Amino acid sequence: EITPRSVQDTGNVLKQGYLEKRSREHSFFGSEWQKRWCVLNRKTFYYYANEKSKQPKGNFSIEHYSARLAFHLRKDARKRCCFELTCPGKRTYEFTAPSPAEAEDWVDQIQFLLKDLSSLTIPYDDEEDEEEPYNDVDSSDSVNTASHNTTLNQDEPHVEMEEDDIYEVLPGGPRRDYANYYQGIWDCSGEHPDELSFHRGDLIYILSK
Repeated sequence: EITPRSVQDTGNVLKQGYLEKRSREHSFFGSEWQKRWCVLNRKTFYYYANEKSKQPKGNFSIEHYSARLAFHLRKDARKRCCFELTCPGKRTYEFTAPSPAEAEDWVDQIQFLLKDLSSLTIPYDDEEDEEEPYNDVDSSDSVNTASHNTTLNQDEPHVEMEEDDIYEVLPGGPRRDYANYYQGIWDCSGEHPDELSFHRGDLIYILSK
């Protein structure tokens, strides 16, 4: 059972937008393709009447499904905008995107998500799980230096900083992991054994998190 959610409460959205969904129960006078606001998050595909709906028209777990372009679904000029989601033993969902490029993007996003779901380790960055930022200034906008969760790499060369220059270029070299470099913007003295002391301008390299 998947808990119905409003459009605004679908969590970490990977992709959303209007698609035409093929109806299973269309009459002779009813439309075979119905416009729906579709939302894909990490585990579930939701579809709504519009982008402000409080309740979905339907939803299903994306796990074990596969996505592919399906030009055979229509005979008109929009046939290259079609794609379908299939799963053995479960209902097939058929959609028409606003353009062929959008159809391809939906398929790519879903396949990328399914590849993550089938792997043993799924990368997941949840801001709510981050530790509280170190703050020695009475300001809600203080910079998070992550001082108690970092380790200084002793092999990195010390950078001499000028008085007003805190934007020193990081040391060069092939294939450096810049994403894990941090630079102190003020002096900090660790008060506990698990806190790192550093000076303004020091380079800090994160070994692990």
